[in-house]
Order: sequence, then C-alpha cells, then structure tokens
Amino acid sequence: MKVIVKKDQQKASVEGYKIFKEAVQSGAKVFGLATGSTPLTTYDELVKSDLDFSDSISINLDEYVGISPDNDQSYKYFMNKYLFSKKPFKKSYLPDGLAKDPKEEIKRYDRVIAEHPIDLQLLGIGRNGHIGFNEPGTPFDLETHVADLTDSTIEANARFFEHVEDVPKQAYSMGIGSIMKSKKIILEAFGANKADAVAKMVEGPVTEDVPASVLQKHPDVVVLLDEAAASKLSK
Repeated sequence: MKVIVKKDQQKASVEGYKIFKEAVQSGAKVFGLATGSTPLTTYDELVKSDLDFSDSISINLDEYVGISPDNDQSYKYFMNKYLFSKKPFKKSYLPDGLAKDPKEEIKRYDRVIAEHPIDLQLLGIGRNGHIGFNEPGTPFDLETHVADLTDSTIEANARFFEHVEDVPKQAYSMGIGSIMKSKKIILEAFGANKADAVAKMVEGPVTEDVPASVLQKHPDVVVLLDEAAASKLSK
C-alpha cells in the first residue's frame, strides 16, 4: 500500500489523474468508478485532459435501490453529469436500481465484472471504513449484493437529499471480493472527518469491522490523501 499525502484535495486529484493517464498509456481498458464528492476533482482533471476513453469500459461500484436512472440523486445521473457527458466511454455499466428481481440483477452485475476484469478501480472511503456500500461486517469474499445502509452512511448521504428520510436505505454494491480482483486500486480520502477511517485502514488490523483494511492485502494500492485526512497516521 503506497500512501501519497498532498496539501489539499486538488493537488491529490492531480496525482489521481496521473495514475489514470499511466493506466491508459499502459493499455488499461476497464475502469471501476466511484461516486460522491471525493472523486469529483479527479473527474474534473480527467475531463480537462486529452485522455480518450471512447474505447474503454466503465463499471460503477454501486447504485441506490428504488431510484430511477433519471432521478437527480441516482448514481447514473451523477456519472452522466460529472463525467460521461463530457468524457464518454464505449460502454458504462451501473446496477439497475429499479430491477424487478434483485437476485437476477446481482447475477447480471457479477457477470459484467467477470467478463470485464477491472484494470483500475477508484474508491473512496466512508467514515465507518466502508468501500462501495460494503458496510462494517461485510464478508471479504462477498461479490455483488444488496446492502443495508448503516445510520452513519445514511446521515453522511443526507446532504444530497432534501430530507434525511428521503435517503434510500439500501443499495446495490460491488462486493469486496470483486473489488479485490482489480489489477490496481486508487483510494482517495479528503478532510478531517475521514482521518479516523484512514488510520484504521492503513495502520490498523485487517478486519471486517473496517472493510477498507482489506486493501492492505492487495498487491497494488495507492492511497491519495490531503493533509487533513492523513492527520491521524502515525508515520
């Protein structure tokens, strides 16, 4: 696990862009993508660049259950707004939040990931150490699943909704077992509210209580932090 600390989110995101650029130049074709405020500045760097993803595939980590793709709080809407409309991919996969049969949707998404092994996976981290919507206690070998969101995750996502009760309580999520099959992983974390989770991920024991800690066992992980998120690391 390589940890890079920059003064602020913008400078760290430039490092994220450089990793994407190196991956593209090395022939990477499948990119695992994340949503939320954390990757936005990296997506801005990608949009400003001359990188071409028109022959590449993207596979998103997750999507809320019960929200349509055209809902402005869906992750499909988010990705279209901040990346796909400006930097199109040949094909972009997300879970279907309105799937009538969750078990079949889980099987479909596992097939997508199996048929398109991820070259570079971008992650954020929740304040409770989750990656994707793999909440504390999620088995490390689990693949795509419907996750029940914890109260802390619902609270963290409430800022995107008019009322906290509007936040979905479940989401489809790529599993930790799927994430760990990615050839290379970037995890970004910014702000003092992520410092505890970052310290546990990097320096704590590998435990399902801190899902991101499993990344210690991956052979190629780069952790990009601003100074605030790195503030509780001992090294």
